[in-house]
Amino acid sequence: MSHLTRREPSPEDLARFGAEIDDLRARTVADLGERDARYIRRIYAAVRWIEVLGRGVLMACLFMPQAWIVPTVLAGGLILGIAKILDNMELGHNVIHGQFDWMGDARFQGKTFEWDIVGTSDNWRKTHNFKHHTYTNVHGMDDDIGYDVLRLFPEQKWHPAALLQPLYAVIFALLFQWGVAVQDLRIGRVFIGRITWRKLAQEAAPTLRKSRRQLVKDYLVFPLLAGPAFWSVFLGNLMANGIRNVWTYTVIFCGHFTADVQTFPKGIVKNETRAQWYLRQIQGSSNLSGSKLLHIMTGNLSHQIEHHLFPDVPANRYAEMAPVVRDICRRYGVHYNTGSMVGQFSQVIWRIIRHSFPSSPAPMSPSLQAR
Repeated sequence: MSHLTRREPSPEDLARFGAEIDDLRARTVADLGERDARYIRRIYAAVRWIEVLGRGVLMACLFMPQAWIVPTVLAGGLILGIAKILDNMELGHNVIHGQFDWMGDARFQGKTFEWDIVGTSDNWRKTHNFKHHTYTNVHGMDDDIGYDVLRLFPEQKWHPAALLQPLYAVIFALLFQWGVAVQDLRIGRVFIGRITWRKLAQEAAPTLRKSRRQLVKDYLVFPLLAGPAFWSVFLGNLMANGIRNVWTYTVIFCGHFTADVQTFPKGIVKNETRAQWYLRQIQGSSNLSGSKLLHIMTGNLSHQIEHHLFPDVPANRYAEMAPVVRDICRRYGVHYNTGSMVGQFSQVIWRIIRHSFPSSPAPMSPSLQAR
């Protein structure tokens, strides 16, 4: 499997390592309270008001002179795109993880929250909350490894079509919400005769209903409300969705596909202890360094390591937990992968290009074989 040649903790050290991670979680959960509730309420309000502002700016195209139409569409599309990013990342993604269930507020319940994206939250809870977070970077179990679209690791089978993946990686980024929406449908099963089109249509029904609502809202209802400015609002909404798609693609790919992340064989999950699970989460994730604004705009997935260790802990706490996690990793000789967004994403780009060509996995490290 893809790995780094680094010393892993001994079984005794690993147990102590896991206990320290457990202790950090327990201390943080015990401290949750009003400031965390206030934070998510403010994010919720910010999302709604920024969306109103973005849609209002786009509607203003009705009254703008011709020379101001394009700048107004660009401004409105950008503002609406920011609202969609915040809705999906700092609000939706974190709420759906159940991070704020303890509040008892119906708006922030992980099992019922729905977000502004074509995919359903039910689908996300299955593919992301369960599959991805349980089996992070395990080949054949974590569908997020390349999303069945890209070859990003040498363990993935090479096909001549991969030569074009630098091109369709760009297309995938522009349409990212659609890739996520259909991820669990595994459409390829139809073409190899595993299921019928009728069965696929039944499985796809919830996604089709949700995507239809999203398309009608963004590309019919709001443009029609703008009357003569129909196409200005249409293009502004298209721009907003594109901005959100490219941003979320970039953040998510930086979280698991940088140069130092490791991937794992299926056998690693057999009899895996909690401490070993923690270790795998850290080895399979990478962080982004940056400002508080960057952390908010990434939904605190800039703290991907902390998110994978504590997926149901409010993400606004990750910045406080990160220095502690980093120190624990340092003391136990565990690599803590972090860097700037530019640096990390450049590694992702290189991985996309490198593995578009044939490549072979390195021999499995003895530490992984032992696990």
